[in-house]
Amino acid sequence: MKAPRDDGFRRVRPDDLLGPLNPVERQNAPEWLYLVGDVDLLRPRPRVSIVGTRKPSKDGVSRASRLARELADRGVVVVSGLARGTDTSAHEAAMAAGGRTIAVLGTALDVIYPPENAALQRQIAAEHLLVSQFPPGYPSGRTNFPRRNRTMALLSDATVIVEAGETSGTLSQGWEALRLGRELFLLRSIVETPGLTWPQEMVGYGARVLTRTEELLDTLPPLLEDSLAAAAF
Repeated sequence: MKAPRDDGFRRVRPDDLLGPLNPVERQNAPEWLYLVGDVDLLRPRPRVSIVGTRKPSKDGVSRASRLARELADRGVVVVSGLARGTDTSAHEAAMAAGGRTIAVLGTALDVIYPPENAALQRQIAAEHLLVSQFPPGYPSGRTNFPRRNRTMALLSDATVIVEAGETSGTLSQGWEALRLGRELFLLRSIVETPGLTWPQEMVGYGARVLTRTEELLDTLPPLLEDSLAAAAF
């Protein structure tokens, strides 16, 4: 679904916002980022990706929403991919808490996807920030989304995977976060899910099991407050 024509985007190199990239970061970094909204959300400040399946359980929706609210309450920018399910819950909860959010798209900025998130995409463009590594007019396709996930890992200080199956595209972001040396957290609930092999594999490579939000906050750049009492996951 095409978005209304709008040439009001900015094109910047990742280095111009994130600072000089090291060789590991540069390997999968896009040459350009296309931006609509508050570009300052990519200036130095704590950013955390909340990602997961497009078909989360009710508990998964609740956990993603609660984590997004708690991060937003602490001034952390919530990053996600505007997909159905987990991503939508994270964006909406962050905004409802009065926080800031970044949507990193798997399509060009002139495409609305999924169609049911049209209003959400427009709200984030107007009040927060949309990011794409694909220039306007770039064809949509399945291979765009793993590339988007790698970029999302680059733009975030940490990534949290809420729920994901054995073949979920979300896993590409987890592996990229580990490759980059970024913090990767897996909710305790998913690590304890019977039948999944990838959580233990990622833990073996350095992912951490998240049981309380403070464990994540302690890894981020300094925040404004130190008084949040977060519930256990």
